[in-house]
Amino acid sequence: MSKLLHTDNLQRVFTLVSGLWIGALIAVGFLVAPVIFSTLGDRQVAGVVAGHIFKVLAIGSVSLSVILMILANLLVSRGLNAFRLTRWALLVMLACAFAEAYIIIPWMDSLRDEAIGIGMSIMESAWADLFTRLHKISSILFIAQSILGLFLIWRSTKSQPQ
Repeated sequence: MSKLLHTDNLQRVFTLVSGLWIGALIAVGFLVAPVIFSTLGDRQVAGVVAGHIFKVLAIGSVSLSVILMILANLLVSRGLNAFRLTRWALLVMLACAFAEAYIIIPWMDSLRDEAIGIGMSIMESAWADLFTRLHKISSILFIAQSILGLFLIWRSTKSQPQ
């Protein structure tokens, strides 16, 4: 167990987890979602499916950013000062993921559910403008997380002085 907690192994675990996480973010956001919308004929159904996927991803992102922040703190406490800046990136990513998972996506879901409840698609309803604004904010947060995630991986693969 003590070998697993060795600094080199902690750095490898950090890089592996962050790589898998950011890979999932990029795959879902820039591959899966566009394919869902281009494949399903009904944009309302495609939006519901994509929304569920993004919600699961956002909740997972909250958890993973906390776990990675704990690892980054351990690495900084062991003298790897390059992870100081990484912690700030993780904090911003955590804030973005939290806002998406617990504010924006639930708000968008409730607007969509209200529209469906009165027999309309969200884009035909009185809430279309608000929904569009929330979608834009969510997209900006998602892109920010993706860029910060690439930065995170780049930094974590940097050679550390021995």
